[in-house]
Order: sequence, then structure tokens, then C-alpha cells
Amino acid sequence: MLDLAVRILLFPVLVAQAAEVRRAALRLDDPSGRRHGVSGQGPDLRLLIIGDSSAVGVGTSHQEEALLGHMRKRLSQTNTVYWSVDAKTGATTADTIARLQGHAPQKFDIVSISLGVNDITSRVSLFDWLLDFSALLRLIDIKFQADVICVSGIPPIQYFPLLPQPLRWVLGAQARRFDRALRELVSDCSDCRFIEMDFEPNVSQMSADGFHPGPKIYSEWGRKVYRAIRRDIKQLGKT
Repeated sequence: MLDLAVRILLFPVLVAQAAEVRRAALRLDDPSGRRHGVSGQGPDLRLLIIGDSSAVGVGTSHQEEALLGHMRKRLSQTNTVYWSVDAKTGATTADTIARLQGHAPQKFDIVSISLGVNDITSRVSLFDWLLDFSALLRLIDIKFQADVICVSGIPPIQYFPLLPQPLRWVLGAQARRFDRALRELVSDCSDCRFIEMDFEPNVSQMSADGFHPGPKIYSEWGRKVYRAIRRDIKQLGKT
């Protein structure tokens, strides 16, 4: 909890640094490409990707380079994949719940979630965030009847070159705490698969803004998600 003490002691400095980052940060566009479609051959498989800018694919030029593209390519080798991305740059977990509540119920076999970074930067408490995330999992179960929920962990914010010190250290420590809590929460859900975002701190593989993943990280992320659900996909094909 050292970071909490640092946050209190250096609060004015951290607020000033956060404001400057927001002012000066490079604004990247969402990638081009469709967010809904169908591809592949084989048993039907319905995929939904929800979350924030990383779920959108910010840091790539086209959805083919984003998480959607890498998951779709792998899943389409064995299945007819009906895929959809319902994500928004800047979204918190509470924002996502509010948006999904307005959607009509629809069956999805696999739902991938990527959320948490904006909750951290918006200073949502860990307690409140876990309540929100639990509510999101319940909503997905009720509204989308997901067979498998892929929950991506919190990325290593302590390596994001956009952020100055000590803001980077403080947010990184908070990200690690959120990640541990999320892993524990997901461990109690038999239908959930936790995806570790333990990528190497290679700045050259990040996007130009120093905050979002670059294409190589998205590729590795897609591989991690696919490996986590590969057995589930085989079981779904038998039903």
C-alpha cells in the first residue's frame, strides 16, 4: 500500500502531471474496418468483444491488426464465426454496463472483456471497481448467455512511456493491485478465463502515443486469448 501513501503525499504533483498528460497526449484514431461480420466455415460460433480503447484496437490502423482480427483469424479456421466489437475509447466498467443495458438480449458463445485502465486513471476505488466488474459479469451472463468469458488482466502501466514519474509508478502499483484482485474475482467464475497481460516492457512494440499497444502486442494478446479458450471451443463444437 506504499503507493497509497505516495498518492496522498504527492497528490498535487500527480494531479498536475495527469492534467499535462491529458493535454499533451497524442490522440490516435480508432482503427478502420468493420466491427460486425461473419467469416470461416464449420460449427457456428458467436464472438463479442467489449471494453475500452484496447478492445477497439487503438494503436493499430485496421481491425485486422487488432484483437478482433487476430481472434477472428484463429477461430475462423475451425468455425463459422459471427463476430462483433462493442467497445468505446475511454470507457470505464460502469460506462460499459450502462451501454450494454440498452442492448437487446442476444446469445454469444464467447465474450472477451478488456476494462480497468480507465477506471484506474479516473480514480475509481478498487472496492467500487470490483462491484462494477461483478455486476458486468452478471449482466453478460443474463443478457448474452455467454458460455465462456475471457477476462484480460490489467496491462503493466508502470512501463507506459507516456506517463512521467512519479505518476507512472503510482498508477503502475495501482494497476498491479487491480490485476491481482481481478484474477481472484475471476477464479470464482467457472465460465471465466483470465488472460495475463504480462507482456515484455518493450517500448518499441507500443503505439506512437506511448499508452496503447502496438500491432505486435495485439498479435500476442490474440494468441493468449485463443490459447485460453482453445479447449472450450472444441467442447462448444460438440454441442
